[in-house]
Amino acid sequence: MAFGNSFDGGITIADGSVTTAKLADDSVTTAKIADANVTAAKLNGAQTGSAPIYGARAWVNFGVDGSNDVLFIRASGNVSSITDNDVGDYTVNFTTAMPDENYAITGSGTTGNPNTNVEFNIGNARSEPTASACRVVTRGSLNLVFEDGYWINVVIFR
Repeated sequence: MAFGNSFDGGITIADGSVTTAKLADDSVTTAKIADANVTAAKLNGAQTGSAPIYGARAWVNFGVDGSNDVLFIRASGNVSSITDNDVGDYTVNFTTAMPDENYAITGSGTTGNPNTNVEFNIGNARSEPTASACRVVTRGSLNLVFEDGYWINVVIFR
């Protein structure tokens, strides 16, 4: 499908693929991709080297208000909700399930206490990840006691 229109840098994409060579400013915006969906086919050729590119399947930035233990999501992608299981123990629920439970989970976090860092643990043998959710826990690095995180980031790759 030919776009026929020139965008920011006078770019015309004839075959629907997006590469850094075709984008003068190396950015991908919805104005430059007609359907706003980035697919493996559209990324093909955009990387340098032979290693493939893998996008995050889900991500979330959430926190707990320490005074009321109110859980809130600041921003997310493919995360429908967070379940507060206990102090420092959360389940991340996916909007669209993963193909299976064999995905990678990474994350980081902080507490509301400036003197405490969060030691971020994934799963902690409380439950195995499933295609529809994963469990994460946060502990204070000074005393290793489970603590609610104020700023928690979780990313899922598959």
